[in-house]
Amino acid sequence: MERGDDYAAAGFLGRLGFGVRPAVVVVDVVTAYLDPESPLSDRGGRFERAREAAAQVVDAARTGGVPVVFTEVRLMAGGADGGLFRRKVPALAAFEAGSPWAAFPDEPAPLPGEVVVSKQYASAFFGTSLASTLTAWGVDTVVVVGFSTSGCVRATAVDALQHGFRPIVAADACGDRDVDVHEHNLFDLDAKYADVVAVSDVVAHFLAPSLSRTSEGAVP
Repeated sequence: MERGDDYAAAGFLGRLGFGVRPAVVVVDVVTAYLDPESPLSDRGGRFERAREAAAQVVDAARTGGVPVVFTEVRLMAGGADGGLFRRKVPALAAFEAGSPWAAFPDEPAPLPGEVVVSKQYASAFFGTSLASTLTAWGVDTVVVVGFSTSGCVRATAVDALQHGFRPIVAADACGDRDVDVHEHNLFDLDAKYADVVAVSDVVAHFLAPSLSRTSEGAVP
């Protein structure tokens, strides 16, 4: 039996689908993953290809009137506010104050007026105002793109579900150091926590004339 068939027979791989008010959360698409000199870079081009795909999602969202939120990791010099996560992953020093690797690339990057959430841990929801912001906007669906698939993308998608949002993970717009780790985490997310879909499906949804927009004044 194929793995997908086995999971489906056991009651996994259900579908949540898009709701009526989506938002995009761009998770940690920063130069730490794109600069070959960074310890977090994969040096194989996977992060760069995911960046290009994430930019497509962001462009479609803006065209379709879908709000976009960016996240960044910000640690104080020395990393004391990173707690045990910083101790477990010394490479997180790339996000300490003064590091050039914490910067956004040219694309995608936040525009004036778009929300940027600063975080110290994996999930974009943990210890931040993200859930409150999305709720205030009337959002019911969170499309997640970014880095890395097995880390902050996964944690954000799981927490989106646990906060009552429909998580949609745009597979091609997520990157990881290792292709097998990337694929295994996408499968597991799709089985248990999120709908994993192609970037083309997300773009088509955002640009569809029938997309139900948020009510006037619900989002900036």
